[in-house]
Amino acid sequence: MKFRILSDEELKVFEEDLKHFLIANGIDGSSWEKINKEDPEKAIDLIGIFSDTILQKVYERIRFLEFRSTEKCFVFRLGAEQIELIALDGSDKVDLSTPESIHKALIDHPEEIKFFKTAKNYTLQREMEIHKMLNDGCVPSHEAFWIQLNNVIND
Repeated sequence: MKFRILSDEELKVFEEDLKHFLIANGIDGSSWEKINKEDPEKAIDLIGIFSDTILQKVYERIRFLEFRSTEKCFVFRLGAEQIELIALDGSDKVDLSTPESIHKALIDHPEEIKFFKTAKNYTLQREMEIHKMLNDGCVPSHEAFWIQLNNVIND
């Protein structure tokens, strides 16, 4: 397995896709029930292949991720060949955990925030790196947030 097995909740969202996946692989409803009863490992393997397929497609669409704590905010732009990072590093006088608190910190205590921007090539396949980053606590972000921070750095 490349990524992980989707949760039951996630599988419910993709129930129709799973049915199409199984049919495309020659497995109808009764065959699926039989596999689940008689060969649960094979059923898990099929769910793993399906999960990897779905996650691959999801990860291919992700363009921005972020990680925030009270004293740090990292925003990543995920290009085809490299990851770009805008990082904000604050002190205990500022809170960088929400967009509102970042805005307030930039207005009230700009001297307490250090910025830096860097880029690096992927060390893993792009989608594997995204998977790892999500497992490490990153969450999807938006291009608008990236642009705003980039404008602050370049002003």
